[in-house]
Amino acid sequence: MNSDAPASEWPLFGQAEARVLEHQRKLHRWARTEPARRFDDVFNLVCDRATLMHAWERVAGNKGSMTAGVDSVTRFAVTRDDGLVPFLENLRSSLRDGSFSPLPVRQTTIPKKGGKVRYLGIPTLRDRVAQMALKLVLEPIFESDFYPSSYGYRPGRRAQDAITEIHHFTRRPSTYEWGHRGRHQGLLRQRRPPGAHGPGARTHRR
Repeated sequence: MNSDAPASEWPLFGQAEARVLEHQRKLHRWARTEPARRFDDVFNLVCDRATLMHAWERVAGNKGSMTAGVDSVTRFAVTRDDGLVPFLENLRSSLRDGSFSPLPVRQTTIPKKGGKVRYLGIPTLRDRVAQMALKLVLEPIFESDFYPSSYGYRPGRRAQDAITEIHHFTRRPSTYEWGHRGRHQGLLRQRRPPGAHGPGARTHRR
């Protein structure tokens, strides 16, 4: 399934998106119709120029692309200095030869009610593109394992959709009579890294 472009040729944004969508449809179809299938070629798809180009487009389109990680590189810095293609080519080469290593995550805090704070880790832009490339390839495979009633952190689904379904099943003519409410406080909260309790704790390794 390796359909990477010829050497030194990077697709345009629209071309990259179309190619990635084609890959995703095939991966999802195979995962759904062949549950025991072993996916052996996913790494080549992650390194595919179309995947990396579309990953960049997704990351750069996020407001967070204006916030730099520990390397102080933002979206504007990439396009202003070395250029997008050299940036992506360097990332692709490091992934393919195994030299890629994520940089420390810049840690900041967001105030919450009651004087509490929420810890937020900000990866570098390069690491975010690599993460997005992995997501683009792995998501359509694992999506086939989710139940239709699962709404958390899935593409095209929101918490509001889950609330709408609850309303649907708790109103007539629905025959559901019982509901269960559960709360998992701090379920997704990450453990604070060692030494990150003081004001000087700015970064930690993933």
